[in-house]
Amino acid sequence: MTDLGAFDLVVVGGGVNGAGIARDAQGRGLSTLLVEKDDLAQGTSSRSSKLVHGGLRYLEYYEFRLVREALIEREVLLAAAPHIVRPMRFVLPHSPEQRPFWLIRMGLLLYDHLGGRKVLPPTRSLDLRRKPEGAPLRKEFVRAFGYSDCWVDDARLVILNALDASARGARVLTRTALVAARREGDVWSVTLDGAKTARARAIVNAGGPWVEDVLRAAGANSSKNVRLVKGSHIVTRKFWKGEQAYLLQNADKRVVFVNPYEGDLALIGTTDIPFAGRPEDVAIDEDEIDYLLRVVNRYFFDGPSRRDVLQTFSGVRPLFDDSSDNASAVTRDYVFDLDAPSGAAPLLSIFGGKITTFRRLAEHALDKLKPFFPNMTGAWTDRAPLPGGELAAPDFDAFVTALRKRYPWLPEALLLGYARRYGARIHELISDANSLDGLGRSFGAGLTEREARFLVEREWARRADDILERRTKCCLHMSAQEREAFETWFAGVSPRS
Repeated sequence: MTDLGAFDLVVVGGGVNGAGIARDAQGRGLSTLLVEKDDLAQGTSSRSSKLVHGGLRYLEYYEFRLVREALIEREVLLAAAPHIVRPMRFVLPHSPEQRPFWLIRMGLLLYDHLGGRKVLPPTRSLDLRRKPEGAPLRKEFVRAFGYSDCWVDDARLVILNALDASARGARVLTRTALVAARREGDVWSVTLDGAKTARARAIVNAGGPWVEDVLRAAGANSSKNVRLVKGSHIVTRKFWKGEQAYLLQNADKRVVFVNPYEGDLALIGTTDIPFAGRPEDVAIDEDEIDYLLRVVNRYFFDGPSRRDVLQTFSGVRPLFDDSSDNASAVTRDYVFDLDAPSGAAPLLSIFGGKITTFRRLAEHALDKLKPFFPNMTGAWTDRAPLPGGELAAPDFDAFVTALRKRYPWLPEALLLGYARRYGARIHELISDANSLDGLGRSFGAGLTEREARFLVEREWARRADDILERRTKCCLHMSAQEREAFETWFAGVSPRS
């Protein structure tokens, strides 16, 4: 057995909530161990619609507190990580069969003001017969609204939180599952994969879809339950001009996002289907693909067909079970369950949540633990950049302009890819290289040997798909032969332990 030592906090689950809590806790002076059974963000947190948004449709379910919190967080995250979070303009075509025009106008007016918007531009009415945003849409759609939200690289958001936690002194272990935990008075004795042990004054269960598995491993129960809902997406070639995204209403009162994705691609989703299987086995089915294509082609006159689908992915949302009959109406808010018998070490479990509100969720989680850590310092993450977000220039475009001058030998596509993924950390990546040759072997789609080794050494990449699918998304643009060649090369790389 390897004894990792004693910690104030063991956080179980390396999704966005777990990584965010580990970062916040370590920054408040709590010694923290973050453990994840797979790769960081491998589950739900890399299978989202890639949006930092208020959740416009949640207003219909009177989720005003959640929407307000999410709207405020848009601009907090935009300031903290301008390289992976960026403004995006959405076009919402009016479909009279779904919701009256006045109701959407009132909802967007509330959406504009509920969160104290400061940076993002306000809602505007659009005449689709005259505006370029209407060009790809069927002619029966003549009116629309343009409103603002933000795009995010969801997997990298998780990585950046883990990086900041680690830089502040936290221990981060991936591919390391919680085997068991037992209370020994006011301390938890924790057993992990790989014959590792640790002690902790408290455990945070951020297991997401596996939250009940973590409870069982700790010999605990909860009066609260998680409700698993499958959300699936499809990826196609982009089939409209411009950088705008579209939000499409459907007859079942759901909405479907159609977003620009990774340059020349489109990301379309999501579905909302009750899920009862193992979260590891989640996958899209043909009915979901047909559903998404049907919604898109109701609005676009030259939308994609089944043969245009290049990739699909599905995730399991671990929602708090509020007993709603409709999966789409289940709350996206989060709920805590604190198990803390008198004199015993506490266990805090998290049910629900959404990627936009992870930072506030972390703050609220630590508020729950404050009685057990009276010397813990106060909240701080609302004003702290994430790694790479400390741009020397005042905005991302100015930052890229400065990079072009500093690295004139970098091809534009490669420079932009690095700038988006690493922000100010690009200088750590490029280091002493002064030519393309200095970056080593090129694997295709902008992935170089230098970047791959950087991700192994600095970002816990242990397998080829950790790099291709989560840390870079290069797999979307690689041929089967290029991917196979990279996997063969990577098999000879020895990741750090």
